[in-house]
Amino acid sequence: MKSLILKCVALAAIAASLSACAGMTHQQRNAATGAVVGGVAGNLLGGDTGATLGGAALGGVIGSQIR
Repeated sequence: MKSLILKCVALAAIAASLSACAGMTHQQRNAATGAVVGGVAGNLLGGDTGATLGGAALGGVIGSQIR
């Protein structure tokens, strides 16, 4: 039961954070998406905080350059 509540709260938080992207430009949205994807990839590959931050930074830069 505790796990179900945690999943529901996480889903609500994700849905609320996505609504914040409504006023962003295309480049800003790509940078944010790249940072998220890069952070997840860095965490999966490196498994520590440094790899996660490095992946997020690199993903954000690459995402902002994609048109």
